[in-house]
Amino acid sequence: MNRTRFFVEFGVSMGAYMAVLIASILLVAAGTVTGIWATVVSLLPMLPALGVAVAVMRQLRASDELQQRIQLEALSLAFAGTALMTFSYGFLENVGFPKLSMFYVWPLMAVLWIIGGIVSNRRFR
Repeated sequence: MNRTRFFVEFGVSMGAYMAVLIASILLVAAGTVTGIWATVVSLLPMLPALGVAVAVMRQLRASDELQQRIQLEALSLAFAGTALMTFSYGFLENVGFPKLSMFYVWPLMAVLWIIGGIVSNRRFR
């Protein structure tokens, strides 16, 4: 997959995600939807988020072996680091630390993925 196609697929999916996210937040906050429909509407942004994941996976599959290895190492660091940090924080919650929302997990993983990509990329230069 060429870079232009990736950026189009990724951009369209992210744009759709943001639009659906804003709409779902506004609908739920206004009380326009209730009960099971509030749950359904709250989860609707995950449909375009799936498009983001597919675009990233397609780009990774189309990459050469070196780039795939760099991304594998970066994702391995992100996975392990996120697992260790969130599990450790779970123990800290047992001694009075404030409970954290699951919304903190993905940004943590993304930051560690970026750091892992930088570290791994430098190793192969």
